[in-house]
Amino acid sequence: MLVKRFEDLQCWREARAMTRFVYALTGKPQFGRDWRLVGQITGAGISAMNNIAEGFDCTSKVEARRFYGYARRTCSEVQSCLYVALDLKYIDQKEFNSAYEMAQKTRRLTSAWSRAATRG
Repeated sequence: MLVKRFEDLQCWREARAMTRFVYALTGKPQFGRDWRLVGQITGAGISAMNNIAEGFDCTSKVEARRFYGYARRTCSEVQSCLYVALDLKYIDQKEFNSAYEMAQKTRRLTSAWSRAATRG
């Protein structure tokens, strides 16, 4: 598949799906007024999407690698926040597993794209 826009990237599409899922989870009443956690986890999802988009638009490979690295690290941030949500019983194990795997998949796809796009 020819990639012409960041929206064509599988890693960006997966980051978008992860972010939608995180927003659905944090919209549950269990999160109540825990604005700090909600802001942190949703912000990390948005950051993953945005950093992939920014990396795609970079003019240098070094700069692109940096943005793809940020995207991977924000996936770890999502995963860390998921543990807090699980420990506080805001989400159940199944929801945790689904969201965790989406973040893991986003990280894997972003790593693969970064290697392919910044070779040489």
